[in-house]
Amino acid sequence: MAQSFLLRLLSSPFPFSLHPPHTPRRHCRKLQAPSSSSPPLPANARSPSPPANQQSSLASLVGAQRASRRALPTTSSTGGIGSRPSSPREMSHDDPGSSSAGAGAGVDALSLDLLAHALAGVRDPRDRKSCRLASRAFARAEAASRRSARPLRREVLPRVLRAFPALAALDLSACAGLDDASLAAALPPGAGAEMGVRRVRLARASGVGWRGLEAMVAACPRLEAVDLSHCVAAGDREMAALAAAAGLRELVMDKCLGVTDVGLAKVAVGCPGLEKLSVKWCREISDIGIELLAKKCPELRSVDISYLKVSNESLRSLSTLEKLEDITMVCCLFIDDDGLQMLSAGNSLKSIGDSCKNLVEIGLSKCNGITDDGIASLVVNCSYLRTIDVTCCHLLTNDALAVIAENCTMVEALRLESCPFINEKGLERIGTLCSHLKEIDLTDCRIDDEALRHLANCSELQILKLGLCSSISDKGLVYIGSNCGKLVELDLYRCSAITDEGLAALAHGCKKIRMLNLRYCTQITDTGLKHLSALEELTHLEMRCLVRITGIGITSIAIGCTSLVELDLKRCYSVDDAGLWALSRYSQNLRQLTISYCQITGLGLCHLLGSLRCLQDVKMVHLSWVSIEGFEMALRASCGRLKKLKLLGGLQSVLSPELLQMLQACGCRIRWVDKRLVYKG
Repeated sequence: MAQSFLLRLLSSPFPFSLHPPHTPRRHCRKLQAPSSSSPPLPANARSPSPPANQQSSLASLVGAQRASRRALPTTSSTGGIGSRPSSPREMSHDDPGSSSAGAGAGVDALSLDLLAHALAGVRDPRDRKSCRLASRAFARAEAASRRSARPLRREVLPRVLRAFPALAALDLSACAGLDDASLAAALPPGAGAEMGVRRVRLARASGVGWRGLEAMVAACPRLEAVDLSHCVAAGDREMAALAAAAGLRELVMDKCLGVTDVGLAKVAVGCPGLEKLSVKWCREISDIGIELLAKKCPELRSVDISYLKVSNESLRSLSTLEKLEDITMVCCLFIDDDGLQMLSAGNSLKSIGDSCKNLVEIGLSKCNGITDDGIASLVVNCSYLRTIDVTCCHLLTNDALAVIAENCTMVEALRLESCPFINEKGLERIGTLCSHLKEIDLTDCRIDDEALRHLANCSELQILKLGLCSSISDKGLVYIGSNCGKLVELDLYRCSAITDEGLAALAHGCKKIRMLNLRYCTQITDTGLKHLSALEELTHLEMRCLVRITGIGITSIAIGCTSLVELDLKRCYSVDDAGLWALSRYSQNLRQLTISYCQITGLGLCHLLGSLRCLQDVKMVHLSWVSIEGFEMALRASCGRLKKLKLLGGLQSVLSPELLQMLQACGCRIRWVDKRLVYKG
């Protein structure tokens, strides 16, 4: 029976979840497979069937309890691997004599391919772990098919690699204490060839040098992508070690401060098939290195040269790359209109537009020398552009928007933050000609409701950022709500003219909103939050300094927006325990919470932190009504789950040392704010 049930499961659409939406996972109970001794159903009884959303499809088979995770601390909530790898033998909790033996036998009869196909539809790492803990068969399938791992300690790295031989991606960015010796020991020559490791992430792994990279390259001959971002000590010798990976396709070395033109040249010569390169903040790289890169790596499609001291000559070199699609050059202060003209036209040996005809994304953020003429010369010859970022290009006017609209009708993303000379006249052309627009950032631009009326013509719009646009009112939001039903992210930071009526229009017309920023929209009240409670897909909500909302409004949000993951209530002075009790009951998916300056008590705080099982990041500064004992109780109630805390520095000397040690032992990082401790209770 279990076998036929799983076959029905495999024929169902993916992806699915083990749990129904809006239902706390802690309410899922272990369901036993029927045994031969089970009494038959009455003739008039109906057999239970899984609901449409498949809330118990896999849960009825595996029956895994959330509490079982504590028994095997191998995988973090983000897929990381802790003190020991989740090998099939270690992960299994099946007992042949248990009531689930019948189900286990049926599952064991299935092939690993079928079981791996079932697991592929389980997106949440915690749900996947539940499957592994409930069945040896699922554990074997997971071990045989797992493609990525994120070890958290260097000691377990060799065992992880043995337990999961099919790994293709290895994230070592959180592997504490990783150095050359441990990396070389975990990856002996030939080990990577058996596993097929193709991607390795070593971001912030400052202990890894050229010896470790040499060992990694020798052990992983199929290596295609390496991330060394923020390895500030990495230099030319480390680049020489990576240059031995002839098959490398992607390399990220942001803020590798020791890399010079020599190191970049070694990579360019050794890895001619490079397709994606990021050298952001590598300040020792100059036009000479970029020129050699363009000559030796003709397959380059994406290049990030942000914050380099390069000039227009670098763009002249990059213009020879016929496959170039994406170029980002944030804060390249020596690049101006002449450089853009070179980029679009190439050198004199090529016809206009022949060089970068495949360019689809360009980032010119903070390139202060760019004007309307430069944008015109670029887009006339690069009409396939999909993403244009001109953030903080203060010289651009409506003429630039007009030429973009006329030449790049397929543009999907426009980032125009802090372009003070852009207004509703320029956006009229965008709204008329760019019907495929999905994202636009107008933060700190001088636009009004008329501009939103033009943008409402872009029915595909998904991301709209209007922060610091103080002239926007409810009328503009009515325009957006009337035709932008696909909107998923909206930023209204400091749009102080917005009221409850504007939120009503949004909630009525934009049901798919997931991220909403209402910081400092001070006219919003509980009535507005009642309207927002209709946004069932809302996951991120920022309401900092909404001084008119109370626990009543928070209760409405908690009941209606049960998918909420991140909530900011800082300086919402009227929010009290009533709102927190509602969050404790209905917001079981909440992971990040800011409640600084709220009028809550120790009892409310203790209940909140003790009830939210997914909560990982809490900021609670200046909770003047919470006593020292209240903080102690609340932190003990949440110990083991919290990963980040923000507290007043005055608490550091009064909280028990044993509690602080326990928090740190559980991996919680505490940020102490240097302000005076005040207690009003």
